[in-house]
Amino acid sequence: MNEHLGFGVLDYDIAHLLGGAILVLSFALLAQRRLAAVINLFAVQSAILAAAAAWQGHVHSDAELFLTAAITFAAKAVIVPLALQRIVRRFNIHRSVETAVGIGVSMIVAVGLVALSVLVVLPIGMQAATEALTREDLALALSVVLLGLLMMISRRNAISQVVGFMSLENGMILAAVGVAGMPLVVELAVAVLVLVIFLVFGVFLFQIRERFDSLDTSRLDAARGEGR
Repeated sequence: MNEHLGFGVLDYDIAHLLGGAILVLSFALLAQRRLAAVINLFAVQSAILAAAAAWQGHVHSDAELFLTAAITFAAKAVIVPLALQRIVRRFNIHRSVETAVGIGVSMIVAVGLVALSVLVVLPIGMQAATEALTREDLALALSVVLLGLLMMISRRNAISQVVGFMSLENGMILAAVGVAGMPLVVELAVAVLVLVIFLVFGVFLFQIRERFDSLDTSRLDAARGEGR
């Protein structure tokens, strides 16, 4: 069947191995208790995403996907993690991850979200030539998106929430590169949007730190008179 779809067995397996590794790292991000580990795992996840884009470029003989891979690696595996590490050191941020929901509960919810992704995506009708590969890629990508959203919701520290958002966007890129023929302009637009939002998050972090001397977002509730 894989050969019929235009993929060799090795091409098919490696594509899903890389997508699966990105999903596993999303679980690892949810399980971390230290900011340094969260940032480092995000860098690894982004590097694997770049490898997944490059592999799709190789399989489809698409030079644009190689450019996407290069941009992803430079921006999300190098520049963003280094910037976050500098913020942590500069402001002497508390190195533990503050959670709004326990890690055990987060992992259980994460498993449920992955199951939901499979149930939502796999029944979608597609052309036979792209059905198997695209469905599975989209199921993995949607799982990564939902786990990134869960990380944003279940973490109180603003740095962790930024990483959750960037991981969510990794899922969007994984979906884009997994669909043959996705225009490069769409992928570049997403990348530029993320960098702009990251800059906005940076300003937001500085303002929280200056006003409350902490990046624990629960301080915002206290400032509004909530949580008393």
